[in-house]
Amino acid sequence: MKLYTALAAASSLLATVSAHGGVGTYTIGSTVYQGWSPYNSASGQKSIQRQYSTFDPLLTADLSKAVIRCNNPGVTGTGLSATVAAGATIKTHWVQWTHRPASVMVYMAKCPAGGCNSWDGAGKAWFKIAQTGLVSGTQNSGKWAGDTILDTLDWTITVPKDLVAGEYLIRHELLAVHQANNPQFYPECAQLIVTGSGTSSPPASFLVSFPGAYSASEPGIAFNIDSEAAKVATTYPIPGPAVWDGSSSGPTNPDPVPTTTTLSTAVTPPATSATPVPSSTPVTPPCEVAKYAQCGGKNYSGCKVCASGSTCKANGDFYSQCL
Repeated sequence: MKLYTALAAASSLLATVSAHGGVGTYTIGSTVYQGWSPYNSASGQKSIQRQYSTFDPLLTADLSKAVIRCNNPGVTGTGLSATVAAGATIKTHWVQWTHRPASVMVYMAKCPAGGCNSWDGAGKAWFKIAQTGLVSGTQNSGKWAGDTILDTLDWTITVPKDLVAGEYLIRHELLAVHQANNPQFYPECAQLIVTGSGTSSPPASFLVSFPGAYSASEPGIAFNIDSEAAKVATTYPIPGPAVWDGSSSGPTNPDPVPTTTTLSTAVTPPATSATPVPSSTPVTPPCEVAKYAQCGGKNYSGCKVCASGSTCKANGDFYSQCL
């Protein structure tokens, strides 16, 4: 009986591990950085990735907890960071993954003056640099970003080319929706040192905190993949903020800019009697939403102008997306 119990427990552990997954390596150029090994002893482990303890998912009950940030609350670094040039790519390789209907979201956060190693990522500092959800077909039976990870275990993103240099955390997150009304979150974080001459930082309108970025009631989380609506819908509302494209100033309603003496000393050109000549220069939209990002829906007050080549399309009353 004891032998059977032990074998059953081991079998159950293997089944649990095999059912989920986590990032195992980060490749930048020709350098491969080892991720954290959650099922090995933490003693002596050094990694650019933040420590976490299991491949098991986080659920909607965890959205209000610090664990949603990097899959382990309050954990700081082990002293290692990977160097990457702004505009370069980072390829992540998962140890394992088994859920096809899943979205991939990637966030970054600039670390405070003391650096990343002693910072746990708290506060409204995170901005989204990439996301992919439903790629083609319907929500219920279409191709999702998770298919690519299941088939290859790889995902590659580009660091914004104009991003200002400094120390950052990068947060890869898979959101699996294979179970109706039971989304599963798989976040992991790693430390980066971004180099280059970029001068861009995301405006406050793009910044979120974890917890705080997601609501259990938003359409992409309160989601039933087996519903009749999911059998015909061809877009999926990815949760969280819009993707920052690396240079735009964001929605049309950013925080007000304080008045300065520079503004008050501007000189207005004198009026002339000449008939004005209409300008032939195209008018640049005051804002622009990247492809696949949110552009409308009830209670949405952000930018509604889609990037060239995409159109704002509604997916229900609460979410429209540039496609």
